[in-house]
Amino acid sequence: MKKATSTAFVTPTAILIGVINKQQPEDQAAEYLDELRFLAETYGVETKKIITQKLEKPDKATFIGKGKLQEVKDFVVEHKISLIIFDDELSPSQQRNLEKELKIKILDRTTLILEIFEQRAQTAHAKTQVQLAQYQYLLPRLTGMWTHLERQRGGTGTRGGAGEKEIETDRRIVRDKIAQLKEKLKIIDQQMATQRKNRGEMVRVALVGYTNVGKSTIMNLISKSDVFAENKLFATLDTTVRKVTLNNLFFLLSDTVGFIRKLPTQLVESFKSTLDEVREADVLIHVIDISHKNFEEHLNVVKQTLHEIGAGQKNTILVFNKIDAFTYVPKEEDDLTPIKKENISLEEIKNTWMKGLNVNCVFISAQNKINIDEFKTSLYQIVKEIHIKRYPYHNFLF
Repeated sequence: MKKATSTAFVTPTAILIGVINKQQPEDQAAEYLDELRFLAETYGVETKKIITQKLEKPDKATFIGKGKLQEVKDFVVEHKISLIIFDDELSPSQQRNLEKELKIKILDRTTLILEIFEQRAQTAHAKTQVQLAQYQYLLPRLTGMWTHLERQRGGTGTRGGAGEKEIETDRRIVRDKIAQLKEKLKIIDQQMATQRKNRGEMVRVALVGYTNVGKSTIMNLISKSDVFAENKLFATLDTTVRKVTLNNLFFLLSDTVGFIRKLPTQLVESFKSTLDEVREADVLIHVIDISHKNFEEHLNVVKQTLHEIGAGQKNTILVFNKIDAFTYVPKEEDDLTPIKKENISLEEIKNTWMKGLNVNCVFISAQNKINIDEFKTSLYQIVKEIHIKRYPYHNFLF
């Protein structure tokens, strides 16, 4: 009788590595590594250890210093780690040297995000966009990824050789693949542009925001649809468009891919047609997770990305979501330590810097349906104003 073999899946484990310097102090590095941990979790990896090192500038060969590298190596061996993820972008030579030294897979933040996008792409459109981003990221890194090139050159005294020819061949293959994918996307973009044109002159509203702030939950709430929503980063890659009615007013609502700090530029370029929904929208609903300790930076990251894609001056409603998860720890009267973020109440936030934003602001919980009527009223008013300007003879509807 044959012995039964186990098919239980073992979750891969990882070490996360970040640096502390003048541009990125310790508390900020901790916040960024916490986000990297969430990215790793989305990727399907369990974080076993987070390591930081104070560095004025990264080591050219291995990014981290020799002592820290030995610490990492010992932990990898002792705990049978599957993967190491750096929060900063590695050069090809750094990645090659680290893999040679540690004998396991090495990812940097950009590659991790690209691989997550590859995992979560469902449609042919999203898959094509991700493939293009991956090839564009790969092309300038090909030279440093060739581990045998130095051996090909060694001792010959010449600059030619089979290694260089292979690199040039690979460059040509990658360039050809990029050209093919761009042509494929061009056709898809034209089809999607036609679809957008065929929607007529209806007012268009787009949900934007940092990843995992609750955009899809809001989409489901006000459009009564069942868009996939999950507590993971980049749950939505493909744009979903729904026809929505508020009172007697019709408009189109789209849910788009979430933004993130250090979003690879290749992804922004590849997802052009997806981001066209944002560029061509009449109104943006910018969703912010008010319960996140770093929500101000998330807000600014999205604003900067919108500016970069030419959508920074649009009519915008700021929706501060997840007020049910907002935490407030009041300071005791005799506590003379500096005020921290958790010592500021929601009312204080509303009455301080948010007053200077000069845009519509609402505070809601999409999950628990708190202040949803206020949000719908604000959205209705701004869409109605655009509708009246666009269709002056339809004013009798209001």
